[in-house]
Amino acid sequence: MTSDTTGADTTDAHDQPDLKRVLGPGLLLLFIVGDILGAGVYAVTGRLAGQVGGVAWLPFLVAFAVATLTAYSYLELVTKYPQAAGAALYAHKAFGVHFVTFLVAFTVICSGITSAATSANLLANNLLIGLDEIWSGVPTTPGWALFVALAFMLLLAAVNLRGVGESVKFNVVLTMVEMLALAIVIAIGFSVMAKGDGDFDRITVFESPSDKGLFMAVTIATAIAFFSMVGFEDSVNMVEETKEPERIFPKMMLTGLGIAVLIYMLVAISVVIVIPAGDIGTPTNAEAGILIDVVKIGAPDLPIDDVFPFLTVFAVANTALINMLMASRLLYGLARQGVLPPALGKVLPGRRTPWAAIAFTTVLAMALIVAVVGLRDAKLGDADEGTEVTVVSALSGTTGLLLLAVFAIVNVCCLVLRRDPDSGHFKAPTAVPVLGAAFCLYLLGPWARLAPDRIQYVIAGFMLLLGIVLWAVTRVFYKPKGGYFADIEHMDDDPLDDPRQPHR
Repeated sequence: MTSDTTGADTTDAHDQPDLKRVLGPGLLLLFIVGDILGAGVYAVTGRLAGQVGGVAWLPFLVAFAVATLTAYSYLELVTKYPQAAGAALYAHKAFGVHFVTFLVAFTVICSGITSAATSANLLANNLLIGLDEIWSGVPTTPGWALFVALAFMLLLAAVNLRGVGESVKFNVVLTMVEMLALAIVIAIGFSVMAKGDGDFDRITVFESPSDKGLFMAVTIATAIAFFSMVGFEDSVNMVEETKEPERIFPKMMLTGLGIAVLIYMLVAISVVIVIPAGDIGTPTNAEAGILIDVVKIGAPDLPIDDVFPFLTVFAVANTALINMLMASRLLYGLARQGVLPPALGKVLPGRRTPWAAIAFTTVLAMALIVAVVGLRDAKLGDADEGTEVTVVSALSGTTGLLLLAVFAIVNVCCLVLRRDPDSGHFKAPTAVPVLGAAFCLYLLGPWARLAPDRIQYVIAGFMLLLGIVLWAVTRVFYKPKGGYFADIEHMDDDPLDDPRQPHR
């Protein structure tokens, strides 16, 4: 097997031809924007607005700045090592420590599971609200929402087992639906302002329910907002299908981030304009998010509120599907390499899909939903902190926590891997990965979370501990012939490859 000057193998691990490069600038930009938008803005906008009041747009801007610093590191690494394994590949090349590589890969898997679980809860609550608007009397209680969320996770597993191949064109359609829903919110906000029913001056007013200073309140709100800015890192898995990635990837990723944060800031401004100041932190349905309230209050005479919940369902369903596909594929790749129990690498004979990995990630996601519902029912909120534990806040916050850790490592890897020969790829200014790592580490700390939100550390710790136990068991009872992570560059190759072929 030969290598080029960038360190990328020129021969595929399975002796397969290279992936077809079909993504031009337009399709790549839509993929990135669609991946970022997703469920995030529906999940966190009301909650962060409740922490900072009228300046709700500011945490989105700060989260964008932190994400952009990390995006520069991703761009340097993805153009230097144009394979699809992402953070795990960079950690492996930078440190060469198998356990560190595993921990990074499993953290990414966990973030996908928690993100999908967040989306399932958002979808359940919005779907029930939408159905109740059409057929009055449809139950919207927490118990029914839990049932729908779990049923949705099973549906995702069934779709995943069938062997769905994600189409970029299908992603374009769903991205348009997502943008339509957010455009409705923005239009309502500015319509209310134009009619004189809203107070535009409020967007400069800082309000903290717990009397925190501006800096600490924005820090906490930024940690909440960070969930809405993740997703751009998934695009690195499209690098092998992108035309001239060294040329178009940097421009499209940064443009996509800019478009997303602009939309988010306009949504936040609309929320502040439409929702009365005292109600921002207490939406009608905390699990469904505050954007439904914007539609109902801002356009009470229009039938938009009958349609909006279903538009939300499209947005969050797409996020959940992408994340569960990613999580099950990475888990399958780790099992095939003998890093996790080989049983998790079993493939369905007919469909040739990784059924064991799909089952494991689905059960883990469902268990998380049930566990966090139990925490919510135990009323772990703190009125003095101006928040309470909800399923959506706990799971979305855990996703952000996990990815902040991954992003900190990616920024460090960017610096470490500058020891490799430079071949003219995109290069970020040295200060960028340094600041990116510092800000990510800062937002990982307990000072960036309200007391009830520190349950995120427990959730993340439990998931990672489960992975470490599985890794340790595998190390004791199984040793792969090629060595651990012998082929990390292709750890997320298509799981539909013939599973009977030996893994090299």
